[in-house]
Amino acid sequence: MKIPGRKISNRLNLSVQYACNAAGLPSRAQVRLWARAALAGGGQVTVRYVDSDESQTLNHDYRGKDYATNVLSFVYDDDPLTVGDLVICAPVVVREALEQKRAPEAHHAHLVVHGMLHLQGYDHETGEQDARIMEDREREILASLGYPDPY
Repeated sequence: MKIPGRKISNRLNLSVQYACNAAGLPSRAQVRLWARAALAGGGQVTVRYVDSDESQTLNHDYRGKDYATNVLSFVYDDDPLTVGDLVICAPVVVREALEQKRAPEAHHAHLVVHGMLHLQGYDHETGEQDARIMEDREREILASLGYPDPY
């Protein structure tokens, strides 16, 4: 609820959880840098790295899709602060990075940025124009962080 005259914080309260034992996971500092770069305003976000089983279960239960996916976004509030969870499947990220001949770090950065934009209302599944807007924003943020175009 917006309270007239009350200043909204631009602070990011970020929790990073490592619920899997995968090699090469980004540090909390890296995740914070990526999430902050993609966040307009303040927020409270949890980023949870999981294995394929947890990702598949969540994807099935919440999206009706029975496979592990790279990132899931759960929005709880986006006005005035962004509040939500990102669930990132570490094995899928590594597999996709290898398939796309990309550095795993760059792909992790992309998925954190991608998920953060979803938490703020961006949606690439609602049409070509919305997808283009979201992808352009991802490119801009990732370039500012020194990463190549993910597309």
